[in-house]
Amino acid sequence: MSAPLIIALIIIVALIVIALAVWFISRSGAGRFTFDIGGQTPRAAGGEDTSAESGTKSRLFGLAAFSAGVFALLTGKLWSMMLVSSDKYTSMAESNRTRSISLPATRGRILDRNGEELVTNRPSLAVAAESSVLDDEIELRLLSNLLGMPYIAAKRKVQDQSEGAQSARTVSIDVKRRIVAYLGEHADIFPGVTVEERTQRSYPQGSLAAHLLGYTGSVTQEQHDASQESNDEGSVAYEMGDIVGQAGIEYQYENVLQGVRGEQRVFVDADGNITDYSTTVPPVSGSDIVLTIDSTIQAGAEAGLKHAIEESRAKGNKDCDAGAVVVLDATNGEVLALASAPTFEPSVFVGGISNDDWNALSSEESDNPLMNRAVSGQYMSASTIKPLTAFAALDYGIATPDSGYDCTGFWTGFGEASGQYCWDHDGHGYMTLQTGITFSCDVVFYEIGKGFWYADEDKKLGMQDTFEKWGLGSATGIDLPSEASGRVPTPDWKWNYFSDYSDEDRSWKGGDNTNIAIGQGDILVTPMQMCCVYAGIANRGTIWRPHLLKSIQARSGDGTISETQGQELLTAEEDASYFDLVHTALEGVIYEEDASTTAHFTNLSVRVAGKTGSGERPGEPATGWFCVYAPADNPKYVIAAVIEQGGFGATSAMYAVRDTLGAIYNEPDTQSSSNDTATE
Repeated sequence: MSAPLIIALIIIVALIVIALAVWFISRSGAGRFTFDIGGQTPRAAGGEDTSAESGTKSRLFGLAAFSAGVFALLTGKLWSMMLVSSDKYTSMAESNRTRSISLPATRGRILDRNGEELVTNRPSLAVAAESSVLDDEIELRLLSNLLGMPYIAAKRKVQDQSEGAQSARTVSIDVKRRIVAYLGEHADIFPGVTVEERTQRSYPQGSLAAHLLGYTGSVTQEQHDASQESNDEGSVAYEMGDIVGQAGIEYQYENVLQGVRGEQRVFVDADGNITDYSTTVPPVSGSDIVLTIDSTIQAGAEAGLKHAIEESRAKGNKDCDAGAVVVLDATNGEVLALASAPTFEPSVFVGGISNDDWNALSSEESDNPLMNRAVSGQYMSASTIKPLTAFAALDYGIATPDSGYDCTGFWTGFGEASGQYCWDHDGHGYMTLQTGITFSCDVVFYEIGKGFWYADEDKKLGMQDTFEKWGLGSATGIDLPSEASGRVPTPDWKWNYFSDYSDEDRSWKGGDNTNIAIGQGDILVTPMQMCCVYAGIANRGTIWRPHLLKSIQARSGDGTISETQGQELLTAEEDASYFDLVHTALEGVIYEEDASTTAHFTNLSVRVAGKTGSGERPGEPATGWFCVYAPADNPKYVIAAVIEQGGFGATSAMYAVRDTLGAIYNEPDTQSSSNDTATE
């Protein structure tokens, strides 16, 4: 019986005793009355009705009536408590002596498109301690010594209630078996200390695809509070101590990977100590997800990126150590590989990352290894944008397929004082729009920039409009966090961005036009955006939204519950003859522009089309670009590579592209790098 019912019964019994006492007292007063039994009606003797005895009698009867009323009320309340609200009070009493302990669920695995595990879970032995261990300093010191950790650190671990007041506090994970054995053999020395089997994130392929996979960590206070306030369907309500996705796919698909917590009911005493165990609801594991990534292509892209950086450093670019490679399926937007350098080991986050490791991974001095340059890095597009500049010129009548240009190596279209060099200072000679793309002649595109500068008002922003039509300046919407949007500069943007400059310096000039026409100056793009642009060129205008999720597997491990369908991002309409011109020009880049570059592609069984680029910054080597698609006549694969401070794209990013193609077609590059002399 619950405590409230017991108390009520005691009160009722006490009131009954009082009422009976009052009744007996009132009855005992009858001995003070006499009766005349003559022939007359009996008459009380012993005073008038207003005598003291009469007053006492009235008060006693009043008290008895009051007691009876109270008795009736309490009886009604008791009836209500026992029959009407018994479940409620039973539940309240039960809650005073029971507690609920959450049981963590195993996170779902992350697989590549062929079922290869990229992220899985491994068993781990953890030492946990009940709060009572804090009361025994000797036990706590012995435990800290056994685990090889400072006493104060062990104490803080046991004081931590983030996993629940009644839950055992995790002191150390991945404990060696000899320590587990010692604890088992000396259980009498370590009361309240247990060894629990847990799971930890495991990366069977090491750092492969680290940036796109991301990492996990303990839920932050902000994440916890946001989850408690969220009303979104399918959102997870976190508890402090939960392990959650903090970056990459782990973060993007947290609601899918995070399982459903279980519950263990326990009995506790007045001090909150566990005395016994009750019912258990087991946790439900998170769902496995299958990515579009191909591990073989991913490994090839990462190896190619490393090779490109090494080649660049060997050519004297000593500060070159960063870059990115993106590989897309041109037919549906599936991301087949996504590499970024420098990289990191996701396993360093398992069990919590030290401050020193975190500072090293997030510092500019180490070139921000946690940054996913494929989607967050923003660079000048350099000459890779020239096909779009050509489309703009053709669309707005600034040029025709038959337009001709004379390149002497130095262009003075805005006057001698504002002259600009072509990358080939000796000059290309006579150029058309098509050969201008193939040989990357800057003079051709300076003329296009000049044409837009002097164009009618409704055509002046034709280049910017074309760039935006092809998706530049906007995020692609890939299913990864922290995607950058890039930038397409306009006169209004420049005026507002350089607000501290003089009016003269804030104004848009002809040189701004010629700069963006060749992908220099203030224009910014991401490797993902440029890969999508070249996928659109390969598809004659259709760009599929890039995505990494291929399917979600059922929690039971049997069957697929959701599969991602390709979705068109945009369609950039151009005349068919314009596409023909650009395709021919891009194929010429690979097989006509430079013999040393061509030699790396003639040993492939398929034809390739693409474009190099070199983004220039004062005082440092250029950022090298190379974007390609293959096969050239029936495109399937699109690759965009960028090497920070790598020098010319043809002598840096080219290696990343060629090695990636080698992984795709299983045809490694057999050409030596010693003869590479390309300069764009």
